Formats: sequence, C-alpha cells, structure tokens
Amino acid sequence: MEHPTQLAQDILVPVDGNPSAFDALALACTISRRNKGTVYAVYIIEVARTMALDIELDADARGAETILQQAEQIAGEADCKIEGEILQARDAGHAIVDESIERGVSAIYLGVDYKMPLGEFELGETANYVMDHAPCQVILVREAAGGVAE
Repeated sequence: MEHPTQLAQDILVPVDGNPSAFDALALACTISRRNKGTVYAVYIIEVARTMALDIELDADARGAETILQQAEQIAGEADCKIEGEILQARDAGHAIVDESIERGVSAIYLGVDYKMPLGEFELGETANYVMDHAPCQVILVREAAGGVAE
C-alpha cells in the first residue's frame, strides 16, 4: 500500500488565521509540491441564517483577504502552487465538504485547535462534520498542547 502522502496531489486547506491552519497549509504545500499538485486555500465566512447568503460582509471579506495573502506567502516560500478563495456559507463544515467534492481533491488538511474543556481532546463541530462526510482523505493538524494543561 502506498503511503498517504504519496496519494495526495490536490489538497484543500481551510484557513482561518489560526496557527494550526497555517501549519496544515505548510504541510499540504510540502506534500502537494512533491506530488505536482495544487493546494486550494479557502476562507469560509459563516453567514447567519437571519441574513441573505450573498450579503456583502466587507469587514469579514477584508479579514479573509489578509489571511489568504498570508496563505499565499506561506505557499510562495514553499514553492507551491496555490489557489485562494473566499466562500460564504451557512456552515463551514458543509462548505468544506462541498468544496472538496467540487474540486475533486484527494485530501483535506484541516488545522484544529487544542481544546480540553473536560480533560479530553475535543475536535469541534466543523472538524467532526468534515471527518464524517468528506469523500476523500482527511488529515488533521493539531496545534501543540504545550501550556494548555500544566
């Protein structure tokens, strides 16, 4: 059987400005470049159900542009082909899965925060949805636990 990193060519990476998302992006760039693929960095603006889905959210869009510029810089340093996109959706998990299907990616590299509310590691709603519904390989990149629990 081939190693999972040999299978990933085109990779979807949701970015939100968290260090774990940028770590996932850097890893995806390394793997995708090796396999001559493309990394698709997506920033998802979640729109409340009380608002129209296509509403102009200028402040959110400006923040998203800044984060995608950081993603492009990381990819540039890794000599990686990247495409960035801002999506508006009701739910980030659904948008990630839908985008992975639309782009036909071989993997999703998802940065997850370290949360330990009750002494157990907790993924969160978005990561759980992606893990349950993604049609491709999902690689979780978790930030270091250092300093969270002494």
